[in-house]
Amino acid sequence: MKRVLLIGIHPDAVDTSDPSLPAGLTNEKIAAGIRLTLSDMQGRGWDAGFCALRPATAQADVEASLAEHWDCVVIGGGIRIPPSNLKLFELVVNTVIRVAPGTAIAFNTSPENSADAAERWLR
Repeated sequence: MKRVLLIGIHPDAVDTSDPSLPAGLTNEKIAAGIRLTLSDMQGRGWDAGFCALRPATAQADVEASLAEHWDCVVIGGGIRIPPSNLKLFELVVNTVIRVAPGTAIAFNTSPENSADAAERWLR
């Protein structure tokens, strides 16, 4: 069974007032998107997990999640999109590379295509 880890900011820790995020985004919509993503991955027969990081503890959060083996890691848009998260994005990518070398890294454009992003690297 393929194992896929979604890494994203804990919904309660996202600054939804950030103008670089989609208009109308709420913490509840973020949580629903995470549930949708995990459900889609599980529906494909994969073991899916979520690393709900908080910016202040991001490195430790990612390292703890990567203590298990994953075939692919999908890094969510909440980490990548806001320019204010550039350092966080770098930290997450480099932590994955350091702790889980050889693990595929994928990027989505929305929660609806997170599983498609992972699938590109699981073939």
